[in-house]
Amino acid sequence: MNYRLQVFKHENISRNSGTACRFAVVDYSRSGSYPSNFVCLLPAKIEVTKGKSASAFGRLFGEKCVPFAIELLSKALQTEKEADVKTEIERRLKLLDSKQTGRVECSECKKIFQPTKTRKYKQHFCRDCYRKRFIRQY
Repeated sequence: MNYRLQVFKHENISRNSGTACRFAVVDYSRSGSYPSNFVCLLPAKIEVTKGKSASAFGRLFGEKCVPFAIELLSKALQTEKEADVKTEIERRLKLLDSKQTGRVECSECKKIFQPTKTRKYKQHFCRDCYRKRFIRQY
């Protein structure tokens, strides 16, 4: 199987942000032209829970869907020439990278950290800034 990504730009009518990109997974071993070699669309967020997936991409590629999506996107990043498509690919790679997910910037010292779950404060504070601000020292 010779899978690659094909990028389609379209006008984003619902938002005022100009154009958006869609990524189609195509199989070049089937045919050389687009409609006959279409496999599925690559979703922005790939969620696999207990072997089940909400997207067609996840159902087709199973447990290997996240590493396969990263591989497809990194190959497309190397071959792509347009700047706005490259930024979209980099954004999607960042979403798929498990080390980057859930990391936030501290509201006070601007240090990036993995937050703990606190429901009381909406702002994100790192452990040191949280102690300085909210825990009284007697």
